[in-house]
Amino acid sequence: MASGEAGLAPLVGTQISVITNDGKHYMGILRGYDQATNLLLQECQERVYSTKSGVQIIQNPGIYCIRGDNVAVVGEVDEEADASLDLSAVRAPPLQPIQH
Repeated sequence: MASGEAGLAPLVGTQISVITNDGKHYMGILRGYDQATNLLLQECQERVYSTKSGVQIIQNPGIYCIRGDNVAVVGEVDEEADASLDLSAVRAPPLQPIQH
């Protein structure tokens, strides 16, 4: 079992947050992954941040695949806390791509 597998296995079927190397933030239910950390998300949405308006939500219906070489951070989501957020009131600078 690869090192990433042990960490992701308990998250299958749960809501996760993914930040990618190109500066995007995705939320969705983890349905699968592989040894290259390619991720399959269901009910996936991209959250786009702005300093001028609230968070824009872009829905991605079906199963959404995020390539493992683009995954920077994967985190578990507290669904109750996330549901209580008023994303229309959140102001934040857009995420920047990761510089290697």
